[in-house]
Amino acid sequence: MENTSLSYISQTLAAQRQYFASGKTRSISFRRQMLKHLLAVLKQWEKPLCEALWQDLHKSYQEAYLTEISIVYAEIRQHLKHLRRWSRKQAVPTPLKLFPSRSFIQPMPLGCTLIMAPWNYPVQLLLNPLVGAISAGCTAILKPSPYVPNVSQVLDEMISENFDDRYIAIVQGHREVNQALLAERFDLIFFTGSPALGREVMRAAAEHLTPVVLELGGKSPCIVDKDADVKLAAKRIAWGKTLNSGQTCIAPDYLLIHASVKEAFVQAFAQSIKDLHGDDIATSPHYVRMVNQKAYERVSGYLKDGKLLYGGRCEAASRFIEPTLLDEVSPESAVMQEEIFGPVFPMITFDDQGKSFSEKVIEFVNAREHPLAFYYFGKEKQAWEILQRCLSGGACINDVIMHIANEKAPFGGVGNSGMNAYHGRKSFEVFSHHRSVIATGTWIDLPFRYMPYKLFSLVKKIL
Repeated sequence: MENTSLSYISQTLAAQRQYFASGKTRSISFRRQMLKHLLAVLKQWEKPLCEALWQDLHKSYQEAYLTEISIVYAEIRQHLKHLRRWSRKQAVPTPLKLFPSRSFIQPMPLGCTLIMAPWNYPVQLLLNPLVGAISAGCTAILKPSPYVPNVSQVLDEMISENFDDRYIAIVQGHREVNQALLAERFDLIFFTGSPALGREVMRAAAEHLTPVVLELGGKSPCIVDKDADVKLAAKRIAWGKTLNSGQTCIAPDYLLIHASVKEAFVQAFAQSIKDLHGDDIATSPHYVRMVNQKAYERVSGYLKDGKLLYGGRCEAASRFIEPTLLDEVSPESAVMQEEIFGPVFPMITFDDQGKSFSEKVIEFVNAREHPLAFYYFGKEKQAWEILQRCLSGGACINDVIMHIANEKAPFGGVGNSGMNAYHGRKSFEVFSHHRSVIATGTWIDLPFRYMPYKLFSLVKKIL
């Protein structure tokens, strides 16, 4: 992709400010019309987008639809169903001390926004935030990833041909374009990517005191306790770890497993991979490749950090890495320090000698940055007790990944894994400012607040 000219970025942002100031984007009828338009456009461009996802990532139509397209469809429909209610001003109770006033909360669009998406789910993670921007009444400049050039090209054509760039525009390019965008003053920056890049975004936003939504990542732990249904756990974990070939911000990153079920899990995991992808996963139409050679070299390099229990086959020419279980890994090794973002799965084994398994798990997880996701397999009661003591962006009990699929529940990180949340109503809210409004009647004007504060002793009791 060629870099968008820096002059176009400045001119487009200025045009969007004028368009937003005109009030065009604020009416509910306009927002609903644009949401319906986006839904129709996405249906029209569904096939080209899925074909581009195959070209860039070897992502099958089924996986592309389930993990990208369908999620955006559901998000749009959720906003169309509830937008009128979400956008109404809401009356809230008013204390006696403010008589004769009434109090309201009024959702207001923040204004001109920037949405920066990564390459791993390039359609979903660009268009899902856009739904929130449209719903709230904002304008948006979209920045897809250059690492998936075919997808970015199709998105460029889709947006440019169907939306006025004074309202929704798309720009392309590498680091210099990102720097130019971040040098501008937006009213909100929505960024999905790594914690390292998230820090750069936040530094740039601080120059203009711009609010940010940071959807980042980190090392999401997966716990398999002695009471887990091992075969089902292995099946669901194998699915979650091979989905997009592990290139998912909420993929299970490392496994903490009870010693009593370790051997059974390894066998069940190996069988689950075959059940999901056939005898040779390299020939599976549903197994994604590493996005580029740099990613391939980084992830394949983790194989030296432990003992291979399963997998380990790599093919540099096709950027293929077989799902791999690693044993005997050190907590200080690279594979346990960095977000893997690939199909390598390190295992750490605990038992109940000394401290209980759950105490060891809690200590291990809490000694690290707050993860974006937390997965536990075992008895639900025990899961809730552990979750009560471990902070994470989201969590699943006896499952992985699926919490992102509920458009009615917020999705986001905490600390190193992100800031703020979206999906459903939260998407509308994060692109809005919730303004407090006091409406005071003129039919009476009580003297107690005015100097020289007569009857102060009585007012003090009321306060």
